[in-house]
Amino acid sequence: MIPARNEEGFITRALESVAGQCWPLERLEVVVVDNGSQDRTAPVVREFAERTPRLTVRMLHEPLPGRARAKNRGAQAATGEILIFLDADSAMAPDLVTRVIEAYRAGYPAGSIRIIADSPDLLDRAFFGLMEFGKRLFHIRAQMFYCSRELFLALGGFDERLQLAEDREFLERLERSGVPVCHLSTSWIMTSSRRLRRLPLRLGLLTTFARWLLAHLGIGRSWPY
Repeated sequence: MIPARNEEGFITRALESVAGQCWPLERLEVVVVDNGSQDRTAPVVREFAERTPRLTVRMLHEPLPGRARAKNRGAQAATGEILIFLDADSAMAPDLVTRVIEAYRAGYPAGSIRIIADSPDLLDRAFFGLMEFGKRLFHIRAQMFYCSRELFLALGGFDERLQLAEDREFLERLERSGVPVCHLSTSWIMTSSRRLRRLPLRLGLLTTFARWLLAHLGIGRSWPY
């Protein structure tokens, strides 16, 4: 499930990472939710679908902006048993679906997924490495994850009032309901470090860390992000 708003420069790579999975493509479905894009995101997705006929690619349109809203729309329309949430500026490891299914069959109907930086820059890589260390140390389940579609819908999906940490809030809710939630570290999702570079002097590192920390503490989750 991929929400996308003005992601014409990234969405193809995300889709290609799904098409490159070590799993029969006939058993996979990609749901892209175009969240009010004003660029060529929608045509790019259609062009990819036309040249990759073995992979089912569905595109929905959600004009009201909001990642939580877009992801809920996609989850409702999906037909598969397991949902994997992927950002449009990210890419799956080739074995991710395989590892997710292994964890699912081992008794974990949901789990967060290890995130690494899509960058050779040492600061970018260290930032995401630190985030992963913190998630393991403090048992934090957050960011991109997989979940049984049945469970996701039963719990009402994401809180659409949230602009940040909607994933964290949902996984906390899931754990409080007694569902075992793992952190999948045997595979990864590689994500863009563009937010870390949006301010001069690498101040984006500090501002992003501060926003994520506050959101983890439950502060500012509904603030614009």
